[in-house]
This record gives sequence, structure tokens and C-alpha cells, in this order.
Amino acid sequence: MKRVPKPVFFIVALLILLLTYTSIFGIKGKNGDNTTTYIKGVGDIRWGIDINGGVEATFSPATKTKATKEQMDSAESIIKLRLVNNNITDYEVYTDYNHDRIIVRFPWKSDEKTFDPQSAIDELSATALVTFREGGEYTTETTGSDGQPVYKTPKGTTASSIILQGSDVVSAKPELTQNSTTGQSTYQIALKLSDSGTEKFAEATKRLKGQTISIWMDDVRISAPTVDEEIPDGNCVINSPNGFTAAEASSLANKINAGALPFKLTTTGLNTINPTLGKSSLNAMELALVIAFALIALFMVFVFRLQGFVAVISLLGQVALMFAAVSGYFPFINSFTMTLPGIAGIILSIGMGVDANIITATRIKEELWAGKTLGMAIASGDKNSFSAIFDGNITTAIVAVILMLVFGPTNILSMIFGVSTTGTIYSFGYTLLIGIIANFVFGVFTTRMMSKSLSGFGFARSKWLYGGPKE
Repeated sequence: MKRVPKPVFFIVALLILLLTYTSIFGIKGKNGDNTTTYIKGVGDIRWGIDINGGVEATFSPATKTKATKEQMDSAESIIKLRLVNNNITDYEVYTDYNHDRIIVRFPWKSDEKTFDPQSAIDELSATALVTFREGGEYTTETTGSDGQPVYKTPKGTTASSIILQGSDVVSAKPELTQNSTTGQSTYQIALKLSDSGTEKFAEATKRLKGQTISIWMDDVRISAPTVDEEIPDGNCVINSPNGFTAAEASSLANKINAGALPFKLTTTGLNTINPTLGKSSLNAMELALVIAFALIALFMVFVFRLQGFVAVISLLGQVALMFAAVSGYFPFINSFTMTLPGIAGIILSIGMGVDANIITATRIKEELWAGKTLGMAIASGDKNSFSAIFDGNITTAIVAVILMLVFGPTNILSMIFGVSTTGTIYSFGYTLLIGIIANFVFGVFTTRMMSKSLSGFGFARSKWLYGGPKE
């Protein structure tokens, strides 16, 4: 067995306990009456409609003129974009084309105390502003809920140089074309500009030939194409180096059209949604989770003794990592809306984590009863258990990824299944996938590292402490 230095056990255990504490309670500072959050904890999780309730709002055009289907699709697209950009994955959007209505349901904010429906929907009903800007410089880069980078806040020349606004765009439509090099069919977005837009765009494309003109929706960059040639007539196309899919082209065209909507959305209906379970049920679930974890810890220590103690520390780390991934603990992972199916994903992945630790501990126990030395038993037990743990987790991870692709924000599968951003199923896939990743990190690697490190101490050399026979 490859030896692991003795201090490794204490270092790893200390880091896990630190992660557990901070992921649950977060780190906050107080400046007078203001509280600053440095690291988010469980209290910062945005709970889904089914747990905390939310808002149901009906949006309609402010004008009396009937909106076209394309305009309603654009309005729906921008509302979805705003929800996703706010890390709200538990939402429902329905469009009634006959009566020009868009019905949106989404949960309260995590820090919402007054439960004011009007303030909650203001950010969604404001008309989006699309701008075409010189260059493509941005200030911050985050990761969207679909795993793709999100570039925010233009800076430098890009911030100061606006070439066009959404009102300069007459139409944006996806169209099928053929790549002249590869011969493959692909999609592009055809833009038609107004007279004033044509004049401004002609000057800009002549000046910026070979450079970038980026497209922004409010504070978010949605495209950064390069100017190939001067465009004097107000008709141009946007291409992607790898070609757009039908869904990508349709989505980008809708976003550009959304910035050119001739109407402002107004709220014609407003209701609060009561949670399915409520806070009292959530408190009951939290208590049940604590009791269940305590019982599991007792079982692991009673049956597997020292190896069970190590497994309990690893399980703490797995739970902590899942909380951290949901609350926005890490700056590079956005916070996530937790729903009941999301909680089910956490519980299922914890069960898989317990299973992984039991498999490893049982294999080590069997090797000890077969007469091997402690070092050989740990090495063989780790090796023999890995394939069983890997097979079970990797197949579940594939299912979780498919659920996220099918039920997540617009993605590569939308052209097959349609845009079906239903947060409840997406939430289940997300927490399940995070749980499996955490299981590999803690249930496999840290458990083994701590076991090998611990076995180097004299008091921990007894086979009985690992479930083996007394010597």
C-alpha cells in the first residue's frame, strides 16, 4: 500500500469540517444595520415555489393594438432570459396568443421578507434594451445554469460606443443556409435595419471591418460577431464559426426582436402562490435530515468502527459540497433554486454516498478476515470496490445530465424536445449530478486518503478497528 503521511488525515478532516460549517452558516459581516455576505450559506438558498411560494403575474402589451405571434414569442423569450440570468430555474411561463397574455410563475427571492408581488415582478416587466456596441469587452464572466459562460457589463470602448439600439432593428429572423466550405446546412440570423439604423451601421461596418461588433441585452452580451465587410444597405446576417442550430438561431433572433418590441409589458394580473408544503414542512425535513444522518453515523461507526468514522467525515463533506453548490458558495457557480425534487436529488445522492462507503468498508473487512495485513487489506479493498462504485455512479450521472439537458434552459436538445425549461425536473438532475460528483470527491478519494493516513498511527493498526478479527 502506498503510504500517506500521517498529518493528511487531520488536514483533510479539518478542511471538511471548515467547509461544512461555512456552507451551512456562511460568512457574514455587520456594518451598522447593514449585513454583508462574504460567503453564502444554507440561509441564502432561494427556495422553489413548492416550498416557499411565489408570484403569479400576467403580462400584456401596454398598447391596444393586437400583438403578433412573433412579438409575443419575443416577449416570452426576454422574460425567460431575465429569469435565467437571475438564477431562477423554478419557473413556469405560458403564452396565450389569443388574448395577448403571458403568465409567469416564479418563487420569492431568498432574502424576500415582505413578499411584495409588485416589487418582485418589476424587473421582469421592464422593456429590455438591445444594443450593438463596438468591440466585445466585458467586466465579469460567470457561468449560466446551462453551464455556458455569461459575459456581463461592457467596459472600455464597448461601454461608451453604442452603434445601434433595438429600435434600429426592423426584424431578426433565423434562416437556413449552406456553408460554402463544408457544404453542410446550418442556420444564421438575417437582420433588417431601419433607415436610420442602415446609415449608422454602414459607417460602423466600414470603420470596423475585421473587428467585433457585439450585441448586448441590457447588461448581458448575447453575441459577438466579427464584421467581414461593409454593410451599406441595412441587410446583414449573423453567423457562428461552427454554425447555429435551429434552436440557437431562433433564440438569438427572439432576443434581438425583444429589444425592438413596439410595446411595453404591463401587469394585468397579480397573485401570490402558496407553497405546496410550507416552511413548517421544510423545518420538519431539516430535522429529519439531521436525525437520519445521526442514525447513519451511528450505524457506520458501530458496524465498521474506525473505517465508519472516516466515512462519516467524508459524508459530511459530501453534504457540505452539495449545499455549497446550491447556495452560490463558490463565486464561479451561481446560486440555484431549490425545489422538492431538488431535495429528493440530494437525498438520493447521499444514499449513494453511504452505499459507496459501505462497499469500500465491507471490501476491507472481507480482506482482513481473509488473513491479509492491514495495509494490503486497505489497498485491495479500495481497488476491488472502485469498479462497483464507479459503475453505479456514472450511469446515474448520465441520467442526471440527460434530465438537465431535456428540462433545462434552451440547449442542444431543444430542437428535439422543444424549449422546456421546467425547473422542478431540472433541479432534480442538478442536485443529483452535484451529489455524484461530491460522492467521487469525498466517498472515493478523501475516504481512501484518510484511511491510509490513519492506518499509519500505532493506535490505529488493530484489524478489529476496521471490522476485522481481534488479534
